[in-house]
Amino acid sequence: MAKDIEVASGHEYGAKDYQDPPPAALFDAEELTKWSFYRAVIAEFIATLLFLYITVLTVIGYKSQTDPKHSPDQCGGVGILGIAWAFGGMIFVLVYCTAGISGGHINPAVTFGLFLARKVTLPRAFLYIVAQCLGAICGCGLVKAFQKSYYNEYGGGANELADGYSKGTGLGAEIIGTFVLVYTVFSATDPKRNARDSHVPVLAPLPIGFAVFMVHLATIPITGTGINPARSFGAAVIYGKDKAWDDQWLFWVGPMIGAAIAAFYHQYVLRAGAVKALGSFRSNA
Repeated sequence: MAKDIEVASGHEYGAKDYQDPPPAALFDAEELTKWSFYRAVIAEFIATLLFLYITVLTVIGYKSQTDPKHSPDQCGGVGILGIAWAFGGMIFVLVYCTAGISGGHINPAVTFGLFLARKVTLPRAFLYIVAQCLGAICGCGLVKAFQKSYYNEYGGGANELADGYSKGTGLGAEIIGTFVLVYTVFSATDPKRNARDSHVPVLAPLPIGFAVFMVHLATIPITGTGINPARSFGAAVIYGKDKAWDDQWLFWVGPMIGAAIAAFYHQYVLRAGAVKALGSFRSNA
């Protein structure tokens, strides 16, 4: 068992014993018999539904407010900054609300990264991703039901590769953007860090939301910013146009690669998982 000791100006403030929790089993049959498991799946569905409903409405509202046919003010609406705040703010709110129930994934890429790090079981990861995709479809369906004319006219909030960018650029933007998000998730929810700093679990939704906000600022001009396969899939299903489907693979492959890299980096580089596995090094206080 390793000991974390906080030292400042040569003075020892205290030591805390810490041991990494055991990795989640690949398959846990007992988990499937618990209500808490299905409650968590429902929480992921509702959270993703609300996420898509608010954010897609924001995107469509911005486009309608800046369309010369509907508004003479070309500088009106929330702007790109407002769209980024809508996505980041909703993730902050929803992670805060659901973290104690499902972990607040709200994103198949996050779920995939946590699965690779053995934080969740395979059945949980699978059902979370299904629930997230269904929630995204229903959220976009509500937007279309309420604003059908605007929904079709302004692209339904669907992610597409912008003109002038290659597929490789779009894929790279999705990989890097998702890496930033999932890396932040791992860092903000690191149990070793939580054991040392009791305030970290309370603040975890804030950096995660800010990561989504910052990535949107950078990549909206390129891909509209996916970094969440459920968000891109739900919008494409309801919008249903060829361009959204032609580019759909970018919004699955990119985020999954980014999440895998983030999981590897955090677990095997920052947390020295590879070194521990080889048994060649032991950290001592």
